[in-house]
Amino acid sequence: MSFRTTTETAYVEDVSPGSGALPPRAWYASSDARTLSLNGSWRFRLAQTADAEDDSFAAEGYDAGDWAEVSVPGHWVLQGHGSPIYTNHLYPFPVDPPHVPTENPTGDHLRVFDLPADWPDLAEGDASLRFDGVESCARVWLNGTEIGEFKGSRLPHEFAVGHLLKTADNVLAVRVHQWSAGSYLEDQDQWWLPGVFRDVTLLHRPAGAAADFFVHASYDHLAGTGTLKVDSDVDGRVTVAELGIDIATGESVTVPVEPWSAEVPRLYTGELVTEGERVPLRIGFRTVELSDGLIKVNGRPVLFKGVNRHEWHPEKGRALDLETMREDVLLMKRHNVNAVRTSHYPPHPAFLDLCDELGLWVIDECDLETHGFTEQGWRDNPVDDDRWTPALLDRASRMVERDKNHPSIVIWSLGNEAGTGRGLTAMAEWITGRDSSRLLHYEGDIDCRDTDMYSRMYASHAEVERIGQDLDGGTHKRRGLPFILCEYAHAMGNGPGGLADYQRLFESYDRLQGAFVWEWIDHGITHPELGYAYGGDFGEELHDGNFVCDGLLFPDRRPSPGLVEYKKVIEPVGIDATAGDGMVRITNKQDFAGLSALAFSWSYDVEGEPVESGTLAVPALAPGESADVKLPAPPAAAPAGEAHWTVRAVLAADTPWAPKDHVVAWGQVQAAQRQVPSAAPTARPVPGDGVITLGPGTFDARTGALTAIGDVPVTGLRLDVWRATTDNDDGAAWQDDTRYGLLWRTLGLHRMRHRLDAVEAGENALTVRTRVAPAAREVGLSTVYRWTSDGDSLRLTVCTTPEGEWTVPLPRLGIRFGLSAADRVRWFGGGPGEAYADTRMASAVGRWQSTVDDMQTPYVRPQENGARIDVRWAELGGLRIEGDPVFSLTARRWTTEQLDAATHRTDLTPGDTVWVNLDHGQHGIGSQSCGPGPLPPYHLRAEPAEFSFVFSTVQDPRSS
Repeated sequence: MSFRTTTETAYVEDVSPGSGALPPRAWYASSDARTLSLNGSWRFRLAQTADAEDDSFAAEGYDAGDWAEVSVPGHWVLQGHGSPIYTNHLYPFPVDPPHVPTENPTGDHLRVFDLPADWPDLAEGDASLRFDGVESCARVWLNGTEIGEFKGSRLPHEFAVGHLLKTADNVLAVRVHQWSAGSYLEDQDQWWLPGVFRDVTLLHRPAGAAADFFVHASYDHLAGTGTLKVDSDVDGRVTVAELGIDIATGESVTVPVEPWSAEVPRLYTGELVTEGERVPLRIGFRTVELSDGLIKVNGRPVLFKGVNRHEWHPEKGRALDLETMREDVLLMKRHNVNAVRTSHYPPHPAFLDLCDELGLWVIDECDLETHGFTEQGWRDNPVDDDRWTPALLDRASRMVERDKNHPSIVIWSLGNEAGTGRGLTAMAEWITGRDSSRLLHYEGDIDCRDTDMYSRMYASHAEVERIGQDLDGGTHKRRGLPFILCEYAHAMGNGPGGLADYQRLFESYDRLQGAFVWEWIDHGITHPELGYAYGGDFGEELHDGNFVCDGLLFPDRRPSPGLVEYKKVIEPVGIDATAGDGMVRITNKQDFAGLSALAFSWSYDVEGEPVESGTLAVPALAPGESADVKLPAPPAAAPAGEAHWTVRAVLAADTPWAPKDHVVAWGQVQAAQRQVPSAAPTARPVPGDGVITLGPGTFDARTGALTAIGDVPVTGLRLDVWRATTDNDDGAAWQDDTRYGLLWRTLGLHRMRHRLDAVEAGENALTVRTRVAPAAREVGLSTVYRWTSDGDSLRLTVCTTPEGEWTVPLPRLGIRFGLSAADRVRWFGGGPGEAYADTRMASAVGRWQSTVDDMQTPYVRPQENGARIDVRWAELGGLRIEGDPVFSLTARRWTTEQLDAATHRTDLTPGDTVWVNLDHGQHGIGSQSCGPGPLPPYHLRAEPAEFSFVFSTVQDPRSS
């Protein structure tokens, strides 16, 4: 009889960071030292407990031929073995630190490899085995010998293995546990995804190789010089040929240089040469400091226009390849993002190389979050328990040592939502002692005891303005520090709204140094039936639904309307109308760069059609400077009609991140006003056999319902006040303030009833009087439809008057009707994409076209979407519709009710009818899925309203 003792798995619940690993060091690729990637197909076996299998699989000669195979890097739950789990902050296991459940999925990984023929002689130098990321706890053997175990999922761990290597048939065995004591430190609002998800690499270390080194490259903005010093564990020399530098390690030299910034990411190529190795260096000279109460780089305050970035791929999870990382950085640069917070862990190191190369400010965040302890009032929080401090310091040191040579990193962050405690102070003290050249961030340090800035999440516009005015209170130290919103503008579903209102505050108060949108990408998982899966779609007993889909990118990395809006709001050049006629004001909103990289042009459009265009001469403007620039005279041959000047700033030449003519910024100035559509009421209503005709309109004589305009059938035209609630309408369960989606449903606005009061055929008008109201409530809208015609077109004027005490705004106010055939849509108004009252900055007035299908925005959880704002006229399904005033246009192949009921895109089945909404207004969007709701100016109040539409028939756009 035999049995297993718990001591064999005690390391799983040990609060220590592990054993056997080498000290952390800088991450780099050597010119001389060989490497062997061990990525690829590994043999894999899954057990449901940590001790279900013995460790005999680690022995040489073990036959794993009947095991499954998984890809490394990868997560086994995304490769058919078990299921992902999503929670925002609740731990998906009992909170009893440091213990974890017996049900602890454990994956044994096996890789047999040979050394390449040109691998150096095993007697020369040494070798190390590096794991760049394993979730959440790993035990490692090489050729039957245990070499260590570790925790810290998003951090590198290296082991000395030269004494164990053979030329052939090396057996690398890795046992990975999903849950461990380390899981309590990794509660980071993301999918729980066990596995070896970053690179595994064997590195040869030649005799005399560089070990660890620290590149110090500061910049004196007054003298225009950079000072370089490289501290190295192994003595050597440092050369930078372009600067004529050749110095010993440990020595410093000062020379004239061009500084590094996110706007101009100037890197110098250097080399560290030790006795046995040459290491390429990419050196960026820059100085980060807290000065005059501001975060300054190279002597100038910076304004962060940032995003929070989780690592994500819809099929591979957090196992990102280099091309995906590059795509992220290119998308950020092309959308004017200048900063990234690596929420909530250090990213793959190659991502930071890209930030250095292409130019992004980086807040590098430690792999730490203990958010789930908030459920216990932070009782037993590891960051305030001295037993856990060695693990916290290990995580801090592995981040700093790996990433310390990246000029893009200007701020270290202790972690996220981990409460407060002695362990965080210990981390702060260690980081500051190791690297005083960067500033320190942690949002939970509300009194800024350990940090260099006051950081908050989701503060309202009003509170942010008070902070900008130094009216926020707090400690004396805090009031003297800069302020950033490390998370704001929750980009979940349709939204975020209110970005432009925040940006105006950031640009108005020096203390407000910008913000980081939450977050970069939706974490939808590719699913054969659901399209993209989110929390709960894998049978999790605890989950937070689609809260994991809150990004500016859809899971396939297509930009959402929110990212397009953000690009416009944070554009680095302001192009605005001035008080002077025929002038435009150009403002350089960059912190460091001039405008020499940009070319400016103008176009003159009438009724959305270009008439003439040309180049615009803009003076050289230093950062922060503005100039009023004269536009040319309007073209003499321009036709009559509503006219706009459009001024664009584009790249004057190809850059590493976008091609020539990429649009960086744009602005519009109205040059001639719109003529309001008219249809003189000359035609008379004519009764017939159960119908009434009025010009081209046909109506049901009993109900007054419109049934056709000319030969175009129309169905169900009536007042509409409901929209499929957005994530931001619905808000979050923990919020105490107004959640309008819930209030709307409670009031019954999703099930309005329409009472017909009268159909009146007058001398030159058909009037239909109704009352629209929800069941069980006394509030309602008295609604009058007045139809007139000039014989060729049909004009509808809608008058609404609230009745009763309305305590909430309306979701929307307009009309809805169905068309039996419609495909292509043309319109003159805002476009090309969707826009709402507080998400309208990126909407340009022009003449646009689309298909009905392409007008839908594919939010992972279906909701209100696709509205085009400020529409003057639209053509679809054989109808031309003109608005008085302008209107919002939506067209889709399902009803609002079907959209509202859907939980995934695959729930939406196109029908035979295209449902069209012509809205006088819609309630704003906001970002109340986690942040504040829409500001009062964007509320659609229930108050008397009148709006009109003129309908006429046109050739069906499908035929063109």
